[in-house]
Amino acid sequence: MNLLALECSAVAASCALLRDGELIAQSLLNVRSTHSQTLLPMTVSLLERVGLSVRDVDGFAVANGPGSFTGVRIGVSAVKGMALPGDKPCVGVSTLLAAALSHPYGDGYLCAAMDARCAQVYTALFSLQNGQATRLTPDRALSAETLCAELEALHADVTLVGDGAAVVAAQEACPPRAHLAPAPFRLQNAVGVARAAHTAFCAGETVSAEELMPVYLRLPQAERELKQRKGESV
Repeated sequence: MNLLALECSAVAASCALLRDGELIAQSLLNVRSTHSQTLLPMTVSLLERVGLSVRDVDGFAVANGPGSFTGVRIGVSAVKGMALPGDKPCVGVSTLLAAALSHPYGDGYLCAAMDARCAQVYTALFSLQNGQATRLTPDRALSAETLCAELEALHADVTLVGDGAAVVAAQEACPPRAHLAPAPFRLQNAVGVARAAHTAFCAGETVSAEELMPVYLRLPQAERELKQRKGESV
């Protein structure tokens, strides 16, 4: 089975290809380029390098949130466009779970965090053991200060991953036992998406291209500002 995964929920964009659960190709671009211009050419190039086309892909996966609203929509739309013609199955993967599964080192607690702006991070806590991630919390939007208090309460070493990891580590309240993952393995990427999606495919937990949807933890900024002007709760 050829499984193609995409991730463009923040600044970095990446794609990865699994064949029968084994990683055979990956590509990542961590520059401030427009994902709508770079993601599909990167993906087509990766497929061509291994002698495949989109038609040869048996299933698709994408990080469908949380993250940049625009980035998440671009990734989901790209997968929909590739999967629809052949009615191929799809899997939407939490960006935070993808970040956790992108980290290859050891066992213990892991905190995935993405910069959500407005003094917040999107975050989830996981326990890693033998390369498997067990979720300890749902995906949430928290202030970095509140998250640091949660990490302190663990009384254990915690590895910080995700593009918001440095935001957490920079807080005065960040506990000394929380440390940043090595830079090459800190960002969420399509390899983590592919790993999570492979498990879902094996369990038969897929959706159609029509059913694949973004998952947002907050309203878009324009909607939040409109509600605030109207005096409504955000």
